[in-house]
Amino acid sequence: MIKATVVVAMLAAAASVAATLTEVLLVGNNWDGTATIIQSTYPYTKLGLVNLVPDYDARKQAIYLNPLNYIIYEYVVLNVGQGHEQLVDDLYATPDGQSIVASRPSFGDVVSVSLVNGSVNWRFAVDMYRADHMAISPDGTKVVVSASVANTVHILDINTGVQIAKANPTGDKPHENFFINNGSQIWNMAIGNVDTALDSPSEDWTKGDRHITKIDGKNFSIVGTINMRTRLDAAGYDYTKLSNAIRPATFLPNWTKMYFQVSFFNGVIEYDVLADNITRVLTLPENPNLSTDRTTWLLDSRHHGISMNTAGTKLCVAGTMDNYTTIVDIGTFAHGTLVDAKTPYWATINGDSTDCVISEAGGNVVTAISFATGEKRISIPVGTHPQRVRKALIDASLL
Repeated sequence: MIKATVVVAMLAAAASVAATLTEVLLVGNNWDGTATIIQSTYPYTKLGLVNLVPDYDARKQAIYLNPLNYIIYEYVVLNVGQGHEQLVDDLYATPDGQSIVASRPSFGDVVSVSLVNGSVNWRFAVDMYRADHMAISPDGTKVVVSASVANTVHILDINTGVQIAKANPTGDKPHENFFINNGSQIWNMAIGNVDTALDSPSEDWTKGDRHITKIDGKNFSIVGTINMRTRLDAAGYDYTKLSNAIRPATFLPNWTKMYFQVSFFNGVIEYDVLADNITRVLTLPENPNLSTDRTTWLLDSRHHGISMNTAGTKLCVAGTMDNYTTIVDIGTFAHGTLVDAKTPYWATINGDSTDCVISEAGGNVVTAISFATGEKRISIPVGTHPQRVRKALIDASLL
């Protein structure tokens, strides 16, 4: 059991003067309920470890006293968490750099945890329990979270945890969120029922309604949808060839093209946002040691993790079940070296856009891969089952 303490090398009294913020990488260790804080650039020195479940005992007691929540909690542990509690899915820092906001699937909530004293500042319980991927607004004042069972996106004030609005219904099992075009819209990607064993192409219909929900960035009303099924069909990729369940995605700096992964596919799809069509599909190499039994692929996510350098010229692709990561040249759509990695589950860019940083969920490390050479630079041990890695600005006096 995780103790309700903060295990940090950085905690000190907050300075009375205005905070100086320093950029770091936050690594969410899903099965530990902690966040490892490291430098945002090479050599990625560890700066601290934060307990994001200081209320662990209280939350477990509340779960045991609520039969419905207990059923969902056990389902998440057994069917999503591979027998483990999912204690940190996604995480960001507050604008003052003095707290970390995290979604906690097994506890069905979003919390803000103080870096000053380790306590919970606020807690928001999502609809129908399970909290998943988040996104932070460009100005840092709002955080959105997918309530995956409720087909809902909650928009919260990041400082207070007060709900500003909620958008529903989304597609089935809302997942990734993006603030698009300087926050003019929020795009939510629904992935459908990824926790079943009905994984053959002939059973695609059982996965549910999978589409992008477009949410207005000001009044948070739903303003449209994009079902990638029709776009993939038009490009010659029907349901027997490619799923329309969008997993991680990334955009060109001008938002005109999106690069995304889909369930069961080892590759990347390019979507022209303005023309509203599929323009290129890149199939990446298969690991010959990977079982062809799709039910053994973690939550349908053969490849799960993609990011882009700030110049918009290269992609970093995490080949999750194929156990590699590779850099892709956007111009040629050719991939580079296949860098060995143990279940890489997320990819982000570092502080100066020289490296892609991946979380190796099966290796309990994060690894930096050079955009320039496509080769591994360094691996940093973190906690158990790291997933999301996010850049953040933290109060330097607390480091």
